[in-house]
Order: sequence, then structure tokens, then C-alpha cells
Amino acid sequence: MPGALVTGSAHGIGRALLLALAEDGYDVAVHYRNSAAEAEEVAATARAAGVKAFVLQANVTVPEEAAALVEDAHRLTGGLRVLVNNVGNYHYGSLSDLEVEIWHEMFDSNLHATFYTCRRVVPLMRATGGGRIINLGYAGAEHFIARPAVAAYSIAKSGVILYSKALAKTEAANGITVNVISPGVMENSVTLPRREIPAGRLGRLDELVAAARFLISDESTYVTGTTIEVAGGWNL
Repeated sequence: MPGALVTGSAHGIGRALLLALAEDGYDVAVHYRNSAAEAEEVAATARAAGVKAFVLQANVTVPEEAAALVEDAHRLTGGLRVLVNNVGNYHYGSLSDLEVEIWHEMFDSNLHATFYTCRRVVPLMRATGGGRIINLGYAGAEHFIARPAVAAYSIAKSGVILYSKALAKTEAANGITVNVISPGVMENSVTLPRREIPAGRLGRLDELVAAARFLISDESTYVTGTTIEVAGGWNL
């Protein structure tokens, strides 16, 4: 079975993506930082689908831990075919009150962690003939407009998109695709501004999963460097 690693897969979007990969036959690495019990539950659910599941702890904002996580997942699953970077903290608040620590946390967890895991997985995927990298963005992050309440978060996510495009261009000839899925307001989101969503409803996790399944499928081998927004028209 091919291997897959989803960062931050003990709950929420990461959990949904990891269990979908398990259903599709991938041996999976469940990553967590603090949610050990939840990660073990996710792994047990994945194993019930008939695949191998390994639970790995790491703080992916630390370069050495992120690299070790990728290496362990690659070794345990027999070779990573898929990496999904889902980790990324969120902050909403007044720009004038934005603390330096929060600013760094947004960049560390969203942009830097993505760079650290991708940097390590790329040579491993090259050696095994290619792979799929999916990084999580933020609906509207490609549009450079003022978002004072989520300034640090949205800027970091814009960086994720630009980095993903650069990596996609660099690795296209090596059989590695790199794409971004940008969720809008989902059923598990922290803030729920329903009135601002043109579709008039929250997004379902299974809709996000469907986008990921396409980008991982054999039908998407010519799709790289793109962003799919699963947002019901929010932030257009």
C-alpha cells in the first residue's frame, strides 16, 4: 500500500482527510502535537478500513521535528506517496492589538511548518518516482486585499500559496504535483459568518475531501500549482 501523512490529523479537517486516504487504501501516519488520545482514536478508525496506521508526535514548527516526522512516516508506511500539510493555527482580532508572539505563531504554524515538511519529503518522493503534496490555504488568500482582523493568518496563507506554486514549478518534471486547497467557512470553523457566504451555507468536510481526492487521483497528474477554493463563493 502507498503511504500518506496528514499533519494535524487528530481532529477536524486533518482527521477527515486522513480517514478518506485510509478508505482509499493508503497506509497512514496520524500526526498530532498535543492530542494523543484523539490521534489514537483516528488511527484505530483508519485500521478498521484495513490499512496500517501509525501515530506520530511532533511540533512541526521546529525544523528538526518536522523533518523527523516525515522520515518516520516514510519509513513506517513503506514510502510516502501523499503529504497533506493541514497544520495551521488561526487568529482573529484587532490589528492594533496583534502581539508579536501571535504574528510569529501564524507564520510558524502555517507557512514555516509547510516549508519544513515539504523540504524533507521532496527528495524522498523524487527517489520513489513522484508523489502528491497538498497544502491547506485560505479562501481569498490569492487576492491581496486588506483583512485587518486576520492579517497575520491571511498573509501566512498567501505565502503558502506562493511557495506551493514555486515548488510545483520546480518539481513538475520529477513527477511531484503540489497544489493548494483553500477552505472557506466550514462546518467546524472557529468563526461562522453565514451572511457573507454567497452559497448561503457552511461547507461540509466531505466537500473538502472530494477536492483532495481529485488532486491525489491519477486523473490529476497534469494539475499542479493550482488552488481549489472550497468556499461557496466566500471571499471572491
